[in-house]
This record gives sequence, structure tokens and C-alpha cells, in this order.
Amino acid sequence: MNGIVSLWNRITGILSGAVVESIALFLTRIALAGIFWRSYKTKVEDGTWFSIDEVQYFLFENEFTGLPISSDLAVPLTTYAEFLFPVLLVLGLFSRFSAAALAVMALVIQLFVFPTWDHFFGWDITVLALAGIIISRGPGAIGIDKVFSLVTGSKAA
Repeated sequence: MNGIVSLWNRITGILSGAVVESIALFLTRIALAGIFWRSYKTKVEDGTWFSIDEVQYFLFENEFTGLPISSDLAVPLTTYAEFLFPVLLVLGLFSRFSAAALAVMALVIQLFVFPTWDHFFGWDITVLALAGIIISRGPGAIGIDKVFSLVTGSKAA
């Protein structure tokens, strides 16, 4: 029995190290970025980066009527946020801020667009959990934030 406990302690010691944590945090950043990147891709015209599909304005005006701002403002804000923050997360640049911004977007969607428990436990809670991990633990060693923290001597990354 002591051999099993000793083996378990060695395995968990390895898995709780900085390298494995940084890989897990990188994958967490990729997962959160992927959720919003896929949404961004549905909002722009095929083959373009920033040309918003006119259908989005119709959807925001007629389907997402609970938003507290006009669709003329909501559509570009949403589209460009869903572009910018995933890119920053993948790069590991301003990771905590980007994760917080996406968490706020998720909360706005939950409160004003799809205010149901099914939506919360189906999609929103996943986004909030991923963002919470990045906000609380930082981006890990794989990313530009880490380089900045090494150069400046800051522990913010």
C-alpha cells in the first residue's frame, strides 16, 4: 500500500508543477478563445475579417431584443470584441483583462439575451469557469504576459 501511495504522491507532484500548470492554462486560454472566435466567425462575411454580415443587425434587432443598447452599437462591439479578446488570449497578452472582458460578455448574454437556467448551465457557466481560472491563476508561462512580467519584474502575469 505504501508503494501505491508513494507512486501517487510522485505523479501528483509532477502534475502539479509549473510546466504542467502552464500547459493547462494555455489550453484553458485556447478553449475560452475558441468559444468566442467561433461566434465571431458567424458574424462576419465569408472570406473577410471585419465586414459584418447584415444578418447580424437583423438578429440583434429582432431576436436579441433585451439588450440595453441599440443594435447599431451592439453588433460591432460584439463582433470586434469576439475578434480581439480571443486573439489576445491565444497570444497570452493582457490575458486576465481579456478573460474578464469575455466573462462580462457572457454575463450580458446570460442576463439580457438568453436569461434561462438552461443557457446558464449549458454555455455560460463554462465560459465563466474558464475565464475565472485565467483571471485567478494568470496566463501561465506560455505567452507574452510572462515575458513582460520577467522584463518588468512584475508578478501580475
